[in-house]
Amino acid sequence: MVFIRNAFKNTFLFVFIIFISCGNGTKIISQTSSTDTKTIEDEKSVITESVIQDSIDVPKPIIIGANQTELYLPLLEGKKVAIVGNQTSVIFKYPNITPLIEDPIQSSSFKQHTHLVDSLLSRDVKIKKVFAPEHGFRGKADAGELVADGKDIKTGLPITSLYGKNKKPSKGSLSGIDIVVFDIQDVGVRFYTYISTLHYVMQSCSENNIPVIILDRPNPNGHYIDGPTLKKEHSSFVGVHPIPLVHGMTIGEYAQMINGEGWLGNNLKCKITVIPIKNYTHNTPYSLPIRPSPNLPNDKAINLYPSLGFFEGTTISAGRGTEMQFQIFGSPDLTVEKYDFVYVPQPNFGAKYPKHQGEPCYGKDLTKVENLDRVNLEWLIEAYNNSKDKKRFFNTKSFTIHAGTEQLQKQIEQGFTFREIRKTWLADLENFKKTRAQYLLYP
Repeated sequence: MVFIRNAFKNTFLFVFIIFISCGNGTKIISQTSSTDTKTIEDEKSVITESVIQDSIDVPKPIIIGANQTELYLPLLEGKKVAIVGNQTSVIFKYPNITPLIEDPIQSSSFKQHTHLVDSLLSRDVKIKKVFAPEHGFRGKADAGELVADGKDIKTGLPITSLYGKNKKPSKGSLSGIDIVVFDIQDVGVRFYTYISTLHYVMQSCSENNIPVIILDRPNPNGHYIDGPTLKKEHSSFVGVHPIPLVHGMTIGEYAQMINGEGWLGNNLKCKITVIPIKNYTHNTPYSLPIRPSPNLPNDKAINLYPSLGFFEGTTISAGRGTEMQFQIFGSPDLTVEKYDFVYVPQPNFGAKYPKHQGEPCYGKDLTKVENLDRVNLEWLIEAYNNSKDKKRFFNTKSFTIHAGTEQLQKQIEQGFTFREIRKTWLADLENFKKTRAQYLLYP
């Protein structure tokens, strides 16, 4: 709080309170005082004094795990450290940063944070290597593009890819490492591959008796749980575990579930330490300050991603090759007679070879729709029903691994309504909620 005080003789004294905050939950006492106020009446001075106190609800700032260096630096002292991270692995310079979706290409122009690796190196932490997930350490690779091993230009640290031929750290790649720090911003959706990387890092570290520190971050889709639950026979890197599409957990909570549910196999459990988020609940709104991957450019895209991500396994474009990724959909197989919105995908940052490149795609602009608190299949069903060639609509293999089940495609082809489809999810969702409750760190 900053107090600015100006006194004026024979008039009022004003106290202005200026405060800046974000997050959830505290109280500030705001005081406005009038003292030594003179009123002249019948040549007599009357001194009036009053104090007004107000209780104002002011949210506390959210403080991510990475910012709480006092909790994890002692655990790194004298250790040889590996970092699993990307462009989102940062320490913010101010607890109340202005929400700003940052383009990784322009990251050097923003001074609101310091990368975790740079910060730890400046504190003489012995970082020996970096493990990079899908999209790479600096977050510039396309979805599905192989991420090669290499060297970080800025720090000279060796980078080992966890997206490509080797999605799991090998014993050799962990040789000489005493502890691993995992710090990646997730978006809470099963087919977003960062939780798959978490699984394989935990599995390899448990096999090699290496502890993992997880610096927790908010889940921007943490306010709900919805979607079809993955069937084990359809497990893949875009869905390793039998969970709903939207799981409502942070990375730290999810790591606890991986351990607790025995998903590492062979009775393995990884020794994890979660540095929790302060002043956070699953219903706390959180605007991601840094683009978590090339094709999630803003809050709207992140909110629509669970619903529009199904289009990845169809002939429909979800906006890759535009500046409105996962906020629009369209295809040459939809017609101008039914859709008045049109766009033409072109190569850009995050999409070197976008679906339907150079072709007019007719569809819908969803940038103005209200934020969702459940998965919406209406757009998927509508696009299927209006497609000129329904036989080509589904790329069955890709659609099934995104959905986590063969049932969804069959239901749409058989003419099920969204309400009818969602009823078939409910029993699995209720079972998952009971399991999930055991691992929550936040209300």
